[in-house]
Amino acid sequence: MDLPVMPPVAPMLAKSVPEVPDLGHTEPKWDGFRTIVFRDGDEVVLGSRNERPMTRYFPELVESIKANTPARCVIDGEIILVTGDRLDFDALQQRIHPAASRVKLLAEQTPVSFVGFDLLALGDEDLMRRPFRERRARLLEALDEAADPIFPTPATANLAQALQWFESFEGAGLDGVVAKPLDGTYQPNKRAMYKIKHERTADCVVAGFRWHKTGGVVGSLLLGLYTDDGQLQHVGVTASFPMARRKSLLDELAPYRDVDLTDHPWGAWADQEAHQQNRLPGAVSRWNATKDLSFVPLRPELVVEVAYDHMEGNRFRHIPRYRRWRPDRDPRSCTYDQLEEPVSYKLSDILPRR
Repeated sequence: MDLPVMPPVAPMLAKSVPEVPDLGHTEPKWDGFRTIVFRDGDEVVLGSRNERPMTRYFPELVESIKANTPARCVIDGEIILVTGDRLDFDALQQRIHPAASRVKLLAEQTPVSFVGFDLLALGDEDLMRRPFRERRARLLEALDEAADPIFPTPATANLAQALQWFESFEGAGLDGVVAKPLDGTYQPNKRAMYKIKHERTADCVVAGFRWHKTGGVVGSLLLGLYTDDGQLQHVGVTASFPMARRKSLLDELAPYRDVDLTDHPWGAWADQEAHQQNRLPGAVSRWNATKDLSFVPLRPELVVEVAYDHMEGNRFRHIPRYRRWRPDRDPRSCTYDQLEEPVSYKLSDILPRR
C-alpha cells in the first residue's frame, strides 16, 4: 500500500455542546464504529478509532469498498449495521468475533454498510490540510456513483433543518448531529468538530457495584429497571466519580451489602445462557476478555437519578452520568415506562438505497 496518507491515522474528534451551532454544515451523528478506509487498488485497510485495523471482521465491506470507491483514496466514516429500518448497534457489536468461521457467517447474515463523511486523500493528493468545504465537495464527487452499502452522509447548510434532524433522526437509531466548520483542516485526535446529543434523566435501581481498578473503592454502580413482568433488568452502569466520592460511596452502600447472591435478582450471573438472554452483569467483556466484570450485590433498595442520551434495546447505549440519590422513589416504580420514546423515523428516508 502506497498512499499520500498512510495508516494508522487517529480520527478527528468532536466536543459536546448543548445546542446546534450555525456553522453552515450539519450532518447526522451515526451510531456505529468510527472507521478510516484506506484503499490502494485491491488493498483495503479499515482503521478504527484506536488505530487498530478492523479489516478482518468485515470481509463483505472490503469487497463493497473495492466496488464503490476510487481506486486510491482515504475516507473517514462510520461502519453501521441496519436491521429493518433502524441502526442496530447491538448486532454490530456481535460482528467483532475471534473465530474466522463466525466472522464469515455473520458477514452473510448481518452485512454492514459504510457512511463516508470526510475525504483525507484521493489519488496522489493529501487533502488533510485543505478546508472541509473542499474535502466535502471532493467526497461527493468520489462517491457519486457509489451504491448500497456505501453512502456519502447527508448534510445540510440550513440551521432549521439541522434542528429538525436532531429531533427526528433519533427515531431511526441515530446518535444526534455533528456540526463542522467549513474552513477547518483535518486534525487527527483533536476535538475540532461539535456534537450535539440528547440528554434525558431516568431513576434507576442500584443493585450492585464493581470495585475500582485501583482496589478498595467503588468503581461503578450497577443500574437496573423493572420490566412489565417484574424482572430487574440490568441496563448499564454509572461510573464517573472523583476519588473522594468513590471512598464515601462505600459507607453509603455498606448497609445494603448484607444479601446473598442466590437471593439477588441477578443471582444467575454465573450462568452464561442468562447472560446471552438478559445481559446480566458478570458476563465476559466482548472487548477485553481478561477484564473482571464480577460485582458486589446490593439489596435493590437504593434509587439513583442518572442522565443519559438514549437507549439501545433494553439498556443505556452510553454510560449514564450520576445526578443524585432519590430516597423519595420506590425502587419498584423504576420501570421502563418512565423513559421517553423517540419519534419513529425510517433510516431509508435518511440513506435512500441506490
